[in-house]
Amino acid sequence: MECPSSTSSQGRHVNGKQSIDPPGPATDKNGPRHRPLTPMRRCRGVLCLVVMLLTAFMMMVYLSPTTTFLVRLFSVHYSRKSTCFLFGMWLAIWPFLFKKVNKTRFIFSGESVPPKGRVLLFSNHRTEVDWMYLWDFALRKGCLQCIKYMLKKSLMKLPVFNWSFHLIEFIPVERKWEIDEPIIQRRLSEFKNPRDPLWLAVFPEGTDYTEKKCIRSQEYAVEHGLPILKNVLLPKTKGFNCCLQELRSSIDAVYDITIAYKHQLPTFLDNVYGIDPAEVHIHINSIQVSDIPTSEDEVATWLIERFQLKDELLSNFSKLGHFPNEGTEGDLSTLKCLANFTVVISVTGILTYLTLFSSVWFKVFVVFSCVFLTVTTYYSIHLPQLIGSPEVSARAKVS
Repeated sequence: MECPSSTSSQGRHVNGKQSIDPPGPATDKNGPRHRPLTPMRRCRGVLCLVVMLLTAFMMMVYLSPTTTFLVRLFSVHYSRKSTCFLFGMWLAIWPFLFKKVNKTRFIFSGESVPPKGRVLLFSNHRTEVDWMYLWDFALRKGCLQCIKYMLKKSLMKLPVFNWSFHLIEFIPVERKWEIDEPIIQRRLSEFKNPRDPLWLAVFPEGTDYTEKKCIRSQEYAVEHGLPILKNVLLPKTKGFNCCLQELRSSIDAVYDITIAYKHQLPTFLDNVYGIDPAEVHIHINSIQVSDIPTSEDEVATWLIERFQLKDELLSNFSKLGHFPNEGTEGDLSTLKCLANFTVVISVTGILTYLTLFSSVWFKVFVVFSCVFLTVTTYYSIHLPQLIGSPEVSARAKVS
């Protein structure tokens, strides 16, 4: 999601010419799935998708205009807080689907980290759905509602979901640094209020891992005298450095996360149908912000060294089948998951009934809300605080 850093920031790694190693043994992508795709699983998957879309649609069209428009007129902080609360309730359905319905095992290892309100996370990008498994980690820490991502701008074209990406203030990027840098800086400057909980997740590789991409990454490394990595791609340091520098004074910690799978690399539909993955392994290292260098060149060096450690971790995982120091997180509460699921489904059912079978004014409201969400998302509009803001007060005193 970030663009490659300049070679000048990475030249210190030159150790002479290096040979390209074959990509690491990711997983057996040609073997059988963990569970067969039966007609029952296919029907259940379609039902899950319908439920997810319907719950997202109803909660956004009925509730988000209040939290993102009316509340924001008075307080950006409470607007974000209420919007993220609703988002967190909907998002918690996904870990419930993974863990309780699909029976996917989550094995955490490394450090057992305390819940913290403001964190920068960076992770390897093994497959297209890595970001979904970070939800499970955030839910265990009570921070699911405040997780944000940098994402490809093309994802902002997805119907319904693009509304949620905009409302939760995800950061869309073009993956062209000259375009992305001012956008990232401007958006991150809005996230510095220490009262606003924040879990900002970035994937410094910029794309998901494949063998072809790994070979290209290794060729680039050989060309520029950088380490040859087999299980991860060479990180692109400019975007990570931008996030770190913008948020350095307002975050509590940085989490270095490494993700691995048994025995297949899952896709989005594998999740929906519940046929993969069998196990998700998540290794966590907590890093004090003061321990990270400050200059761009030193941050680039530091990040590449962290990805060398990830590469070693994943090589050992391929041999042993697990990360070191397992068992650092307990299980999700089935009761809490069921309670959240029941509330979301009940609210969705009531709103659906009102839309389809009640007064015509509910239909008018839905149409108005859809237009509002579409316009604000298309033009990337985030309304300012107008009542009681320091700017308004200052202008009032001057007048």
